[in-house]
Amino acid sequence: MAALSSGCFPMWCPSLRKVGLKPSKVVLEMEAGPGPDSERSGSQPPEGPDPEHVVASRQESESPLGSSQQPLPATESETQLLGGPRCHTNCLEAPLSRAFRRLGWEVGSHPWIFLLLPVILTAILGTGLIYLPEGKENLEEHYTPIGSPAKAERRFVQKHFIAKDHDHFSVSRQSTEASYASILVVSNSNSLLEQDVLSEISQLDEMVQALSLTNENGTQIHYQQVCSSNQGHCVPSNPLLFAWKRNSNLNLRNITFPIYTLGYQVLYLANLLGGTVLGDSVGRSQLLLEAKAMRLQYYLKTEDAGDNERSKAWLMHFLQEFGNMEKSLALKKIQVVFFTSLSRQLEFEATSRTVIPLFYMAYLLIVLFAITSCYRCDCARNQMWVAAFGVISVVLAVVSSFGLLLFIGVPFVTIVANSPFLVLGVGVDDMFIMISAWWKTSVTDSIRKRMSDVYSEAAVSITITTVTNVLAFYTGIMTSFRSVQYFCIYTGTTLFFCYLYNITCFGAFMALDSKRNVVCLHWLKKPETPDQKCSSLKKCCCFPYGSLPDEHQTGAHPVSLLFRDYFGPFLTNTVSKCFVVLTYVLYIVSGILGCFQVQEGLDLRNLASDDSYIAPYFNVEEENFSSYGPRVMVIITEPLDYWDKDARQKLENCLADFENSDYADKNLTEFWLRDYVQFMDSHHQDINNKNSFIHNIPSFESDFPLFMYDINITSDEIICSRAFIQTMGISSSTNKKLMLRQFRDLAEKCEIPLMVYNQAFIYFDQYAAILENTIQNVIVASAAMLIVSLLLIPHPLCCLWVTFSIASVIVGVTGFMAFWNVNLDSISMINLVICIGFSFDFSAHISYAFVSSSKPSVNQKTIEALYLLGYPVLQSAISTIIGVCALSAAKAYVFRTFFKIMLLVMVFGAAHGLIFIPVFLTFFF
Repeated sequence: MAALSSGCFPMWCPSLRKVGLKPSKVVLEMEAGPGPDSERSGSQPPEGPDPEHVVASRQESESPLGSSQQPLPATESETQLLGGPRCHTNCLEAPLSRAFRRLGWEVGSHPWIFLLLPVILTAILGTGLIYLPEGKENLEEHYTPIGSPAKAERRFVQKHFIAKDHDHFSVSRQSTEASYASILVVSNSNSLLEQDVLSEISQLDEMVQALSLTNENGTQIHYQQVCSSNQGHCVPSNPLLFAWKRNSNLNLRNITFPIYTLGYQVLYLANLLGGTVLGDSVGRSQLLLEAKAMRLQYYLKTEDAGDNERSKAWLMHFLQEFGNMEKSLALKKIQVVFFTSLSRQLEFEATSRTVIPLFYMAYLLIVLFAITSCYRCDCARNQMWVAAFGVISVVLAVVSSFGLLLFIGVPFVTIVANSPFLVLGVGVDDMFIMISAWWKTSVTDSIRKRMSDVYSEAAVSITITTVTNVLAFYTGIMTSFRSVQYFCIYTGTTLFFCYLYNITCFGAFMALDSKRNVVCLHWLKKPETPDQKCSSLKKCCCFPYGSLPDEHQTGAHPVSLLFRDYFGPFLTNTVSKCFVVLTYVLYIVSGILGCFQVQEGLDLRNLASDDSYIAPYFNVEEENFSSYGPRVMVIITEPLDYWDKDARQKLENCLADFENSDYADKNLTEFWLRDYVQFMDSHHQDINNKNSFIHNIPSFESDFPLFMYDINITSDEIICSRAFIQTMGISSSTNKKLMLRQFRDLAEKCEIPLMVYNQAFIYFDQYAAILENTIQNVIVASAAMLIVSLLLIPHPLCCLWVTFSIASVIVGVTGFMAFWNVNLDSISMINLVICIGFSFDFSAHISYAFVSSSKPSVNQKTIEALYLLGYPVLQSAISTIIGVCALSAAKAYVFRTFFKIMLLVMVFGAAHGLIFIPVFLTFFF
């Protein structure tokens, strides 16, 4: 996707044809020798005594169109030499080239205007950065699918069921995630079912419940004021611990799991005790022999705004004080980790601030790379200062685009912080193209003539690659993840501003720097007396000083010669070809195998930095509490004759299907109707009589108060109701996706209208949507690239190799993601879309250069293609890698993953462009 630094497709790039000459003549000249002399526009002017006088003498005779006359048709002999008639492919290139030639003339004539206008525009648009948000990012809105089924299911639950947090609180009946603080306790011994261990846990629990803080208005906020309650008391943090505290003589060897009956009270211990070792079966449970971990859960009120604010204040105080509590207790028997309902949001917002210092590092690395790449040993062609300003122009583009988008209200999400790193690497490629074209011009031409030649050669290439860049990113707007949409909008718009500033302010700076070149040439050619000393200003201005440039030198970069004289011949060797084919087979087989191992979805723990306190919490939870998942609501969505025996049987059959699932524990199902049937039998009431059924429900709810939240009833019918299924064995993202799909399929197949829901489904939906969205974006972006290639490179073989390269690189990147422990999520989805653009650029440039070559043998065609475009492809890959390499030092998965996949994209893309495709073309052409 990055533009290439010495030209692009030969159809629009004068590096393969002289400007103003018919293409067939270029081929004749390339037959005579592929040296860089044949790449230069026009003939060399005679060496004059003073460049300033030469420039002045040419001002009257030159025109902005220079020598860009319409090309003449090829002669019969030239057509035969070309091997037959060729497609006329400059229908877009020719008018664009003429337009940019005129623009280059204007930039060379009025550089200060074109320099200052973008700077002023940046200053104006940059004011939009004041709208840069400080946290408060909505994770659910930005990182879950738009219009996901779970969101519709949640709206239904919120509309038809109530769930209070101040009386008869039940977390499984909440439609949204409750406000809570959570502590996971891990015993240092094999089990925490010991008196001394439970005593230490009890001390911690009491200290947490004793936490209080003073509000801004001076009022005290105690835990008892903000805790969710049940029958007037705070919900116990752990029912088993609560039972032990009330009766320290509780027989810890007689506890059953996951259901423990204590007197008339039934305790559900699933997800509250972890690392369990079970013994003999006791009814629906088993004897609990050991338990390594315990969960302490402190639920808080959020029903009204006042309670919500006080609960948030208490949670913030809990986060600040937990470390001090742990130290003061000097815990010896247990280890603890903690988490709150605010932690994920707070830690994710903190990750965006950690990446800011890395941008300065990336900026410095790009500046050093640009200066090194553009340094020459003579003052007239040394463009190190121009290269430094080229990096500045990219920064101006970032400021302008971000300011504009923030001003019009496009949300800034954390992953957008990756965009400047990518743009920094890709944006400087356009600068390299301009500088490369500048080196091909004659140092004795006027500034306006040189600028018009540069724009005629380079600006068209930049325009086409910018179109493909922006098009590839804007296809990401089609995804159902808002975070991806916003990233693509920011990055695509920034790349457009990079293009705009490259053809304006960067070109203007290049024109101004060329005036320095003229002065340097004058100083260098002026005879000096032996006792004359060079002033410091002259040495600084004409760095490196002392060498008179050869006005007839080709300007070919040494790396390009390396590709022509060494790498190309080595690659086309028979032994090398065999090795390349073997390497590709291993690559593609490994990629395909990896594709079947990729995990889908964004693990929420990865939203925080590596050193965050939430990382060990999730690790302990995964190790000890992964057996049981969330309790899923099974909702009867329409009125049903529950008093009808046949209707009840159909409903029981459907519930039995859920209970017999591999992802459900049939012993932990909770359904009000089953208890109601027993209630009616015990009261000798006719369960099959409608009036009796309806009129006895209030009495039933008074005995079982939690069930009042499960029945939406009017005076004569039950509008809807719900049961609860306990899930299990869904710790992996694959199992979460399979469970969700299976449960929804079971609900759809049931004769009675059912719906399944849990608040966690909001995030589970990403597992089902991410693959579908990725495939959709890849197909659309690939189709767009294919259309562009058909329009701009009307050669069937090129289009074939472009398609092959895109598919091959995507397979490789996706497969090796799995080997590098990178999930297929919204972040990696972005990179796969980017992958398409880079694959397009690298493959299309090389393949078209190959088929356009006039060399008689396929090996010579490959060598020529590598000579012309090998270094630009390599330079493009290196600059992009340097732009994102600073992210490898990031402590957050969000940024580090971006670097990993971009590295894979650039390495595999460049390998296809420089190794695989050149070799394969020799087999199939």
